[in-house]
Amino acid sequence: MNKQIKPRSIRAVAMGLLSRREHSAYQLTQKLRKRDFDLDEIEAALDRLQRENLQSDNRFIESTVDSRVNAGFGPIKIKYELRQKGISMERVDDYFSGMTVEWEQLMVAQRSKKFGQDIPVDYREKMKQARFLQNRGFSPESVMRLFR
Repeated sequence: MNKQIKPRSIRAVAMGLLSRREHSAYQLTQKLRKRDFDLDEIEAALDRLQRENLQSDNRFIESTVDSRVNAGFGPIKIKYELRQKGISMERVDDYFSGMTVEWEQLMVAQRSKKFGQDIPVDYREKMKQARFLQNRGFSPESVMRLFR
């Protein structure tokens, strides 16, 4: 008995991806292309999903930023990650302009969590902590202000 496997519809595949977590339109397009769907089919399906509010770049930005802030990452790294996932810089800047996150407090909390409460006196230790904070996405200016 040779059963024919019915191919899944592009909508079913996209819905499966979106049911696990939010995706940007760019990410969804890339994943569907890897599954050998035609670009015209992808664009049509994506357009329909957006009209039905099942895929939303705004919702994707919000969920990504919330999860990254909760993980202790700074604005530079979060913005970079959003750009890598296909979100325009203009859209990212618009979102960040309306945010009320206290980045300095978040940075201090991350430093304290990793290295303890005391600010180091030793130059090498300060630089080690500064690199850690910059790698987490905090600006060099704000990091240096912390150690002054």
